[in-house]
This record gives sequence, structure tokens and C-alpha cells, in this order.
Amino acid sequence: MDHFQYQSGALCAERVAIADIARAVGTPFYVYSSATLTRHYQVFQEALAGMDHLICYAMKANSNQAVLRLMANLGAGMDVVSGGEYARAIAAGVPGERIVFSGVGKTADEMRMALAGGVRQFNVESEPELLALDAVAREMGLCAPITIRVNPDVDAKTHAKIATGKSENKFGIPIARAREAYAQAAALEGVKVVGIDVHIGSQLTELAPYEAAFTKVAELCELLRADGHDIRRLDLGGGLGIPYERSNSLPPLPLDYGAVVRRTLGHLGCEIEIEPGRLIAGNAGLLVAGVTYVKQGEGRNFLILDAAMNDLLRPAMYDAYHEIIPVVEPEAGVETRPIDIVGPVCETGDTFARQRAMPPLAAGDLVAFRTAGAYGAVMASEYNTRPMIPEVLVQGDQFAVVRARPSLEEIINRDSIPLWLA
Repeated sequence: MDHFQYQSGALCAERVAIADIARAVGTPFYVYSSATLTRHYQVFQEALAGMDHLICYAMKANSNQAVLRLMANLGAGMDVVSGGEYARAIAAGVPGERIVFSGVGKTADEMRMALAGGVRQFNVESEPELLALDAVAREMGLCAPITIRVNPDVDAKTHAKIATGKSENKFGIPIARAREAYAQAAALEGVKVVGIDVHIGSQLTELAPYEAAFTKVAELCELLRADGHDIRRLDLGGGLGIPYERSNSLPPLPLDYGAVVRRTLGHLGCEIEIEPGRLIAGNAGLLVAGVTYVKQGEGRNFLILDAAMNDLLRPAMYDAYHEIIPVVEPEAGVETRPIDIVGPVCETGDTFARQRAMPPLAAGDLVAFRTAGAYGAVMASEYNTRPMIPEVLVQGDQFAVVRARPSLEEIINRDSIPLWLA
């Protein structure tokens, strides 16, 4: 569910008209709903009620400081994958004991940063990383809490670019080699094993891959305990899908996911960590754009927007679908016609939708991309020297700009000219 609905013919974010935000900040912009973010966090809490658990928001989905502060105030931990994300989490007020550090390429400097500032655990992804972390921790006179991420070789049945749990993917240690890796960790002075980590991919729309992966983790947990390891925490990653195309069947609900967790892992008495990102933030955000031109082509027409692939990369990168709706509600029974919806960047890939059925629109009208709160602003760039677009947070009848649009002067002044060219 989300809190973006038509009210008296005008699309609103909670109780704020989208058109009012557009007049205040200009287009394009992202807008997020506090009520939707809160609700999506709560449904995961309900799904795992009665189990010892921590929800660590996967901030790679949306790392705006206001979103992180909202999550932190709800009691969420954070799943970070870089030193920059760790610094963002700390700046948002998340205590180190609620921060899980994931990622396949952690550097020594990132390890030092997290050990100095406090960290719940490192999710170790390889034997070389294990040795590097041990060396850094011993150098600092500390002991780093770790899980080891195992790769269960389970097909998540998702897009190839966001699958992470198959043997050919770069993530984790093969589960067949897990006992050897844990034995190696136990012999090191600078690390302390606290659990097991697994994550098989993003935008999963079936529960069977989770069941298969979690069953393998349960078997591994029993083996590792028999080997003498103190396995008390299971990090299950995230990845539960969301409905980008509302005409399709809905993905499983968090409550159904929670039932799989209970059925496969509940008997182990472990604390459960999950790392949802997309499901919390995705439907909590819109990308709002203005129509610049309606162009007649040979055999097809084009709706040219002021938003581009640098603002929302998912369609160009993943051929991803986003529902696109007018900000002014169309009249009942209005005729729709197919049109290509594109941006102004000089790339054919700067296409959001091909032959999408849309009501009549004209220059100056506004449209909104649904389900744009995750992997939207965080993947944006300044390609073509297009400024990063504002982000706005709504709560009830209030809204605030939580990231401003930089001026062209600010962008250009980040560059410097060497003396020999001056």
C-alpha cells in the first residue's frame, strides 16, 4: 500500500497536493511519504512478532538522511555496504550496535572506520576478507564480530543483474566450503563468530527460493554448532519483491515471508536479522516530472519529459517497468493512446516506456512515476551536467525539501583547472 492517491482530482502525497510541491521546488523531483515508510517497516515487525529479531534497513535502496532518521526513530538498524553508507548511518543517529556492514570489497580503511565507530557485525564474504579484517582488528587491539556470508547456490528467479545466491555470482563463500571457513575464523584472534549470513537476491516474487536457502542455512547451523561454533544470529538478507506493475499478481506479503522464516529456522533459537530495502522504500516514493514537448514521429508519438535516465536509471539499466500517471486525474472514460515516454538525454536508452497507453497530455502537464522510492535517487547521476534533482519528504499536510537541487555553478565549481592550463 502507499499514500499517493487522487483527492478531488489532484494526486496527493498524504495530504499534500503534488502540484503544490512542483510549484515550490520545480520539476523533476522525488517525493517520499513518511506514512508509507512507517507502515512498511511495521509490516515486517508484525511478520516477525514473537521472534527475537532486528530489522536492518538496506539503505542502498534510499539513503537520504531524512529517510534514515525516520527509520532510526522507528528502531531500525541499518545494513550498509560502504564506508560512505556507514558514515551516513552514523550521521542519521543510528548507533553502531545496530549497523551491519555487508559488501564484497570492504577496504581496510572501511573496516577501521566501523571498528572505531562501533558495528553490530561484519558480514564477511571471502577468506581474504576474513584475514584482512583479522589483521585490522588486531592492529587496533579489538575483536570484530562476524558472520560469514554463505552462497547456497539457490536460483532466486529474479533479474540476472540482481541475483546474488547462485554459484556463479560474486557473493559469499560456497556453502560447501563453509565449515572450513568457520574453522579458519575460529583460529583467528581478531574476529569472533556470532552467526551466519545469507542473501540470495532482490525483487523476489516467490517464496520457494527463500525456503530452499533457509533450509540449507538451518542444516549448516546445526553442523557448525556441532563443530563448536556459537551460532546465535542468522542474517537472512532482504530481497522481497514489490508490485511495480499493478495489473500483475502481487508478490508474497511480509507475513507469508515471516511464516517461511518460522517454519525453516524457528526451532534454532537464533536471533533473526533481515535487511529489507526495496519493500520499505519502493512504494513510498514518486518521481514527478513535467512534460516538455509532445512530439509527433513517424508511426509513433513521443512524450518528452524534463526527467531523464540520469534521474531514474532503472528502465535503462534493467528494462524496468514503472507505472506513469498524470498528476491531474483523467476524466472517467477518457480515451488513451499509445505513446513513447522519453527523457531529453542524447541516448536512445533514455526511454521510460514504449507505446504506453496514456490519456491526452500537453506541454506543462505533470506526470508521476510510481514505485520510485527505491533505487531512484541513490542511482542518479549528473550525466549531461544535469543537476541532481530535489528530494522531498511529506508528513501529513507538511512537506520539506530534504535534498536541494544544486546550481550549475556549484556543479562546475567542483572541478579544478591545473596550473599549467590556467
